Amino acid sequence: MSKSVQKLRGLTGMKDILPGESAQWEKLEQIVRDWLASYGYRNMRTPVLEYTQLFARGIGEVTDIVEKEMYSFTDSLNGDKLTMRPEFTAGIVRACIEHNMLYDRPHRIYSIGPVFRHERPQRGRYRQFHQIDVEALGLPGPDIDAELIIMLARLWKKLGLEDVRLEINSLGQSHERLAHREALIAYLEQHTDVMDDEAKRRMYSNPLRVLDTKNPAMQDMANNAPKLFDYLGEESLAHYQGVCDRLDDAGIVYTLNPRMVRGLDYYNLTVFEWVTDRLGAQGTVCGGGRYDGLMEILGGKPAPAVGFAIGMERLLDLWLQDAEPEPVPECQVYMVHQGDAAQRQAMRLAEQLRDVGLRVLVHAGSTGFKSQFRRADASGAVVAVILGENEVQARQASVKWLRMADQDQPQESIDFDQLAAHLQTKV
Repeated sequence: MSKSVQKLRGLTGMKDILPGESAQWEKLEQIVRDWLASYGYRNMRTPVLEYTQLFARGIGEVTDIVEKEMYSFTDSLNGDKLTMRPEFTAGIVRACIEHNMLYDRPHRIYSIGPVFRHERPQRGRYRQFHQIDVEALGLPGPDIDAELIIMLARLWKKLGLEDVRLEINSLGQSHERLAHREALIAYLEQHTDVMDDEAKRRMYSNPLRVLDTKNPAMQDMANNAPKLFDYLGEESLAHYQGVCDRLDDAGIVYTLNPRMVRGLDYYNLTVFEWVTDRLGAQGTVCGGGRYDGLMEILGGKPAPAVGFAIGMERLLDLWLQDAEPEPVPECQVYMVHQGDAAQRQAMRLAEQLRDVGLRVLVHAGSTGFKSQFRRADASGAVVAVILGENEVQARQASVKWLRMADQDQPQESIDFDQLAAHLQTKV
């Protein structure tokens, strides 16, 4: 008796995206690429693997991502400490520094791809998930902050999303955060009786994150804490007002959320989130802000920067709630054949059809016409091209329309050398 082999399964939180679902991803990605191109953003691709120190230094040592969520390991060949990217921004900034990209002009950049965080899988969030990451590098003013937000409003409109709302805040500059930090720590020290262990651990290392708590028992304490916004100086307030003025000009509704801090240490001045109530507790669809100090933190010359990230899984979930997606056809033309000579001719004709831009699927194997037609219909093809012994001898293909207005007309015969031109004009 042969020994049974254990069936292997995928890793928890690492989701397979099957062909039918993947077609919706491709459709959304194309909408996103066209949208970004309309604002002058160009694609950039950075490695999945980076040195661990890049994220520890860039994101911040005392953050959930660095402390608990990164997939890090030691390279067994040379002992390097490596990490699978938990976000895009640090890697993009590292590449800009390494390749001197900001030497002569600013850059508008985007990336789309997988990121990795070891957290509890939940709706729209997995351990391998995907982000649309958009960065404007070398541009200091409130105009570019506002442009990014206005861009996003246009994307929601393109996707038909009407219940995504905007929350904004300003984190000011480092000296303003330092003054607020001292006041905040003094306040937190007076309220340790309502703080959980996580908050007590962060009280001195990252007190702003204590205010971002989801613990119901801490909400009143967090709401009454000193607000960073009250410590902003004239320049920071002017920058914030400049963003608001431009959002007002564009007719975009927003709410000031003084407790918003975002999850990464590198932010300053403008921060924002687009949120919805349709995705449960994890309602943030997009988040971002300004991070003018990150270039210097990572060893480059000081340079302003601002950006945002969108979770693809959450965006797809939100988009597909509004309408059942139409199935995406596997092909436009399905080649049906009977006999070895007909199959070989079908493959030759299929190449000619592809030469004129048609998507063609040639039936694989040698099953009967009835089952081939069932498969042709299931493929979503517009037309079936039929080849048998008679068609090969006459050098004419039989054409049967499966969809479109022509599907009720009788089967027609088209010369092999005219088939590509005939179908190109009608499919």
